[in-house]
Amino acid sequence: MALEFGREQVLAYRAAAQGLDRSTDDPAKLGVLDLGVQHSAAHTARLALGARLPRLPEGDADPFADGGAYAMLWSVRGAPHLHRRGDLTHLARALWPRSEADAHSRLAAERKPLKEAGIGALEAFATAARALRTVVTRPMPKGEVSAAVTRKLPDAYAYDCRTCKARHVYGGLLQQVGLPAGVRQEFDTSPPVLAPLEKRPAVPTKPAGTADLVRAYLRLHGPATAGDAASYFGTSQAELRHSWPDGLVEVRADGRKCWLPEEDLAALRGAPVPDHVRLLPPLDPFLQSRDRDLLVPDPARQKEVWKILGNPGVLLVRGDVAGVWRAKAAGRKRLAVTVREFGRISKAERALVTEEADRMAGVRGLTEAAVTYES
Repeated sequence: MALEFGREQVLAYRAAAQGLDRSTDDPAKLGVLDLGVQHSAAHTARLALGARLPRLPEGDADPFADGGAYAMLWSVRGAPHLHRRGDLTHLARALWPRSEADAHSRLAAERKPLKEAGIGALEAFATAARALRTVVTRPMPKGEVSAAVTRKLPDAYAYDCRTCKARHVYGGLLQQVGLPAGVRQEFDTSPPVLAPLEKRPAVPTKPAGTADLVRAYLRLHGPATAGDAASYFGTSQAELRHSWPDGLVEVRADGRKCWLPEEDLAALRGAPVPDHVRLLPPLDPFLQSRDRDLLVPDPARQKEVWKILGNPGVLLVRGDVAGVWRAKAAGRKRLAVTVREFGRISKAERALVTEEADRMAGVRGLTEAAVTYES
């Protein structure tokens, strides 16, 4: 009979596995970087690391310094992620589609025009990756890159943009091939600037090591199902089964049949309920688990956490989602943070929220924060 674990134990395990206990001051040792940390214009990767490290390294050790040990690239699901540079060759191969069906499942608006033109999904991935690689040989604005890639590709790879009255390569496909093309993003540029990755490997011809990434998902977001992992990587469950890792143990997590790497079972069993408070940014790895009913059981609260546009940050208290927050600069030095609680938190926990808000202000280059609460 499979071992049973309740929601509280699963969340406690994930908080520790994802480094929210601040047990290391070395960003390279953070497990979440095994999959990458998603980034957006709202400083999300920077804030996610700030929630996990006693303090962000500075100078040459700064994870957000161009030319350092980390890079920002379009990778998992075509979204921009912060990665260790040393992982990129392996990641490019591991994320490459396994089959025509796998590649097809990762496409969206471009599926129909490519199919009508007789272009296979795998062919589209390879052709777009080679085109992007050929274009980006120096730092270039994203718009300039898009226009140049559009000119290099057959017409079926592009669409008519009503806003700017021009024809553009499908952005979803372009971003899906950013990592295998060896193209990175420069940090903190607006508009985005793309640049060639130093010592970039060749465009993959077949996947390798995908099971390692699936195992990393199950370690960081587990116990989880094959469907959860497939959703995270933007593929189908049937395709993911071909890369299902060995050495897993079946458990029941909050009533669901799930899987976890066997070597992590002791950590799941022994995970203590966290005693910390964290302010997690939108897109934080903790919120990327696909079992949203476990993370936030109340459907109404789910709609507050995950919106179609403009997700808020999340207040995490003792490993549980206890509210949402938004922040904006108030003058040159202060960060104004507004917290909406899902249930009343204690005076001591509010004091910890203030500490975390001040920390977040520092990560954003401000000196202090002011926290207000709304019901």
